[in-house]
Amino acid sequence: MQQEIINNLESVVEEQLHFLKPAQDCWQPSDLLPDMTDPDWHDKVTELREMALALSDEVLVVLIGNLVTEEALPSYQTSANRSEGFRDETGASSNPWALWTRGWTAEENRHGEVLNKYLYLSGRANMRSVEVTTHYLIRNGFDLKAGNHWYKAMVYAAFQERATKISHANVGRLAEKCGDMVLAKMCAFIAGDEARHEEAYKRIFGKIFEMDPSQALMAFYEMMKQKIVMPAHLMSDGTERNLFSQFAIVAQRIGVYTTRDYAEVIGHLVHYWNLPNLRFLTGEEAMAQDYLCGLADHYLGKADQIEEVIAHQPKEPFQWIFDRSV
Repeated sequence: MQQEIINNLESVVEEQLHFLKPAQDCWQPSDLLPDMTDPDWHDKVTELREMALALSDEVLVVLIGNLVTEEALPSYQTSANRSEGFRDETGASSNPWALWTRGWTAEENRHGEVLNKYLYLSGRANMRSVEVTTHYLIRNGFDLKAGNHWYKAMVYAAFQERATKISHANVGRLAEKCGDMVLAKMCAFIAGDEARHEEAYKRIFGKIFEMDPSQALMAFYEMMKQKIVMPAHLMSDGTERNLFSQFAIVAQRIGVYTTRDYAEVIGHLVHYWNLPNLRFLTGEEAMAQDYLCGLADHYLGKADQIEEVIAHQPKEPFQWIFDRSV
């Protein structure tokens, strides 16, 4: 059944390819950073560094965590290619699924690249530590906890694109408050890419809901029941600490990605896929529907308590910022 739907969805995927921009029309990192071939490159770099001085250590930690997440892109493409729906049989196939996966990867590649170059020029980060963390994350891999179940992978993709859009947009807003307009613009551009990708995944899975509502519902339910793991949950700096957990605490504390954001993503997808209005469900499916329709409110109800706990967590040193504690 799933394979038949995958085959039937090729035309739907082809319709979403317009969400990927032509390479010549895409922004590139060099569009947003000082041109090192210009005679005044030194002044531009000095200006960038002066603006970056206003960023708090908390913002830097979250920015670096987002950067490391983006730079682990090889793991995400590998994961996508394990799933039947996304598979690129030759590595250069011309079918819509393969065109989407490679085009998506090409656009996402710019995110880590521009943030890495920005941090390098800013002088605010221990770049070797950042690079070691990226090395560990790619080496450690990525498991979205979906097995090779294609429907679950699609749920994950739609959820995670919206989550990363929120995270980058919020870092951009904090950068703008600090007066770092270079970083603010970068984050806005990245968030814009994530928004386009999110829309494509939501539309494709929406079609799956139309064609196979029972299995689509259960895939969504099972992914949310086990909770969505973040792409960088296996990040490491070479010590025994849970680096991702400590990064996530800082992100929650400064409002970049919070329990309320997690709830917002769930609520948005529930209504986008019209779950409250699904009819003719079996007992198990009706239970899953009720669970999903109430899940956003469940997390919102816990948000105050979680924020209180987060606020009292001790500060931890991060090698990324020369062992300063946040």
